[in-house]
Amino acid sequence: MDIQKYIKVEKVPGGQLEDSVVRKGVMNNKDVIAPGKMRRKIFNQRIILLDWPLEYKKGENQTNAELLKEEDWGVLLQLEEEYIERLCVQILKFKPDVVITEKGLSDLACHYFSKAGVSGMRRLRKTDNNRIAKACGAVIVNRPDELQQSDVGTRAGIFEVKKIGDEFFAFIVDCKEPKACTILLRGPSKDLLNEVERNLYV
Repeated sequence: MDIQKYIKVEKVPGGQLEDSVVRKGVMNNKDVIAPGKMRRKIFNQRIILLDWPLEYKKGENQTNAELLKEEDWGVLLQLEEEYIERLCVQILKFKPDVVITEKGLSDLACHYFSKAGVSGMRRLRKTDNNRIAKACGAVIVNRPDELQQSDVGTRAGIFEVKKIGDEFFAFIVDCKEPKACTILLRGPSKDLLNEVERNLYV
């Protein structure tokens, strides 16, 4: 069994070796999209994981739109707003506390989520999203209209964003029966942390 699929070592310089911990869950170098409007600490949260952009989907090829009248621009903007609103409504009906996507998340989607009390994170790596799914019991969904109640992750105890050193880290931890965990290594230098990590695999 490849334990590296289930156990990730995060090395954050600073502090002492004694500050190192093993967490039942995952952490990643992310903050919520709107820190002033979205919660950074939630207990027993419902998590939805997506591999889909929550922004107006641009065509794969360059697209030209001929606007003959000034009102045409307003129509295009309205279509975009209606598309984003439709996506958000599909997601919010499952009453999530946290929504995480591997793709982009527009300002308009951010507005709908923060208004509903939902914290959001975007542009997460596929490997990190997979680990969150293993930890909290969620299923990564490709399209919001395919969401089912069983896809929502409900096994995480705490979602929390903390500042460690100069950076923010999101923790999804204290999970029930997690299939992923994180070893957080602290220490005065990167060289020391690299040496400690090498010794973990001896």
